[in-house]
Amino acid sequence: MAEPLLKLSNISWHIDGRSVLEGVDLSLQRGQITTIIGPNGAGKTCLIRIALGLMPASSGQRWLAPNLRIGYVPQRFPLNPYLPLTVADFLALPGPSGQPSRFSWLRWPAPRQQYSQSEILSALREVGAEHLLSHAALTLSGGEQQRVLLARALLRKPDLLVLDEPVQGVDLAGQNELYALIRKLRDRHGCGVLMVSHDLHVVMAATDQVVCLNRHVCCTGHPEAVSKHPEYQRLFGASGGRDLAIYTHHHDHHHSLQGDATDCDAGCKHD
Repeated sequence: MAEPLLKLSNISWHIDGRSVLEGVDLSLQRGQITTIIGPNGAGKTCLIRIALGLMPASSGQRWLAPNLRIGYVPQRFPLNPYLPLTVADFLALPGPSGQPSRFSWLRWPAPRQQYSQSEILSALREVGAEHLLSHAALTLSGGEQQRVLLARALLRKPDLLVLDEPVQGVDLAGQNELYALIRKLRDRHGCGVLMVSHDLHVVMAATDQVVCLNRHVCCTGHPEAVSKHPEYQRLFGASGGRDLAIYTHHHDHHHSLQGDATDCDAGCKHD
């Protein structure tokens, strides 16, 4: 098996005497889309921040592939409302060097770098947002914001894309479009993708591996296998897996309970 891009081993994080993460293991390969799901307060965003090096774990080990380039799309769009930036201005902002913090994701993890107009246009074109170049950044819709943030992440030519709730504030049609775009970017660049999401009914059809987190890893594996796992159903209800059916993709094979693809026979039907 190829060397992973990212590996977390036995990660724990405690604050004020409270355990947020306990003994979490996670490994992600190039070309793989892994999605972390779990209820509110499960430690999903904390785990992402530890993976990115934005905060230290209380214990455990974090390993990154040598010279790994990471593109990060955060939950929020933290721009000063009194700073009238266009999308072009926003994407041209350099990434100053220095110690990252949870409040300064724009400065991380790039060295100081100014992107050219042609690089910016190319990144916007990849995410279907070239027409937004001259728009005021603060007037963008939720879906437009996410595409611009994806464009900024792509400017780093990442080996690994990390997306924290990438469809937050986006309507259902826009969610499907964004997940399709993320898969397309993975295929085009051959990068790994690590996502956090609570949109279980959509994201399960858009990922290769699911990690169900509730302070510890409850279950992990192919989406179909996780949706049938007792721990997943305990957290989200037995109907959680059935609700996914309307979003499954069409193909000429089916998956076993373990998630393995098997050939169809003549009588096999798909949704």
